[in-house]
Amino acid sequence: MIRIREVRVIDDEGQQLGVMATQDALALAQEKGLDLVEVAPTAVPPVCRILDFGQYKYEIQKREREAKKKQKSQTFKEIRLRVKIDTNDLRTKLRRAGEFLDDGDRVKVTVQFRGREMTHANLGRDLLDKAAGMLTEHGTIERPPLLEGRSMYIVMAPIDKRAERKTERAEGEVANGQPEAPAAASGAERETIGDALAARGRLPAKEAAEAPQPPAEH
Repeated sequence: MIRIREVRVIDDEGQQLGVMATQDALALAQEKGLDLVEVAPTAVPPVCRILDFGQYKYEIQKREREAKKKQKSQTFKEIRLRVKIDTNDLRTKLRRAGEFLDDGDRVKVTVQFRGREMTHANLGRDLLDKAAGMLTEHGTIERPPLLEGRSMYIVMAPIDKRAERKTERAEGEVANGQPEAPAAASGAERETIGDALAARGRLPAKEAAEAPQPPAEH
């Protein structure tokens, strides 16, 4: 319920109708079979629009869903490693990172330094390079190694699998629809062993003629 006595009105076609009494604006909306919706309550006077409230609410919810999707695409998962991590732990953590990438998430792989490990930052870089190499089937490096405080990290983005799946489907269709191999040639059409070797340059023509011939068919 709009309690303000006067409002600035915009009609259902986007036309500015100016400031009018709230009761008059409500009556105008009812004549059109629509609603009077307050869209800028902090303005002086408040701005109202004549519109279908159900459709208006749907559009707002749609924009909110799109904003959430966009916000989700900007977030990423994080995997933390130590310079002295053992091989099994590294594989376990990177397996999880691969799952995140396959799900479409970006992944931040971080190496944390302790004590004097900071003096050997190259070890962290080597570990990140190794991690990126183990994740090549799942993602690509979006941001190269960056040292920040007592940690170094890379950001990996998921691989677009659509092109790969399209290629696999095409190969499957070719395999399923592959024509049968032509029947073996008979008689004079059959290529002899000597002919094949001569064609490949492995036997002179004279020796090819003397090469053993296949038995004749009866």
